[in-house]
Amino acid sequence: MSYEKINNLLDLALWMQSSREGVSLDDITNRFHVSRRTAERMRDMIVNRFIQAEEVDRDDRKKRWRIPQGTLKDLYLFSADELTTLSLAVKSLYKAHLDIQANVLEKVIQKIKGNIRQDFFRKIEPDTEILLEAQGFAHRPGPKLKINAEFLEKIKEAILACKKIKIKYTNSLGKESTQIIDPYGFLYGNKHYLVAFSDYVNDYRYYALHKLTNVEILDTYFNRDETFSLLNFTKDCFGVFKEKPQHIEWLFDKEVAEDAAKYEFHPSQKMTKNSDGTLTVTFYAGGLQEMDWHLYTWGNHVKVIKPKRK
Repeated sequence: MSYEKINNLLDLALWMQSSREGVSLDDITNRFHVSRRTAERMRDMIVNRFIQAEEVDRDDRKKRWRIPQGTLKDLYLFSADELTTLSLAVKSLYKAHLDIQANVLEKVIQKIKGNIRQDFFRKIEPDTEILLEAQGFAHRPGPKLKINAEFLEKIKEAILACKKIKIKYTNSLGKESTQIIDPYGFLYGNKHYLVAFSDYVNDYRYYALHKLTNVEILDTYFNRDETFSLLNFTKDCFGVFKEKPQHIEWLFDKEVAEDAAKYEFHPSQKMTKNSDGTLTVTFYAGGLQEMDWHLYTWGNHVKVIKPKRK
């Protein structure tokens, strides 16, 4: 039996336990994109393996099956990637000033960690820390490009294992090249980027994830620079563009000052509430084009004081 089929059966078993209403053959067919006959075989495998499985009576007369709560408790093994994703969601909620929702999700994470066996948690905790460091943010308004989920999973795996990857990459001129790089982390925004060390240029580079046409994990390991920090790497950037930092000063009018005061435009920012009700925001960073993209969303309610535009 293939790995995918085994994985589908495990998913089905967990689904049957989590569903109070039970799972029907139609549900299985739609979720796993299989035929009716395959859905019946999957159902039979689960029901025959877990004798606790029971048929659920519903008013619509459609047969459903479920597994009693707690039967599969040892199969609920959360991965480092899943815990990391939840933690990143908390950060996103806080950045969006949705503190109530962020607090609720934090409590959910605490409950999950409290129910993970300590021996297993000790194994995945280091991986969770690495992934949290690797998954950076570059917030920018507007639509976002889609990325290849398979490529993303391969890169995450390589980051955790400190393995080099071979990529096929199309540059801004449309020319495709094959490169071998050391993956370090991601920056997510309007465009999603991989931050990696290139032996060819002997420096860290950005790779737009939507321009990757192939990703291959190699059996060659690299020594991760423990002094590298994605936060420090981007601290002088407003978004992701590397540019000489400058002193920035924005003046928000009193109509939007209260809303603007709730934003973190940059980690180094300082805010001053003026006597006329306006708000002055100053920070030190590069990335003027990305700043322009963001300021556009504020319309005529903000004025750029520094740097002086020619």
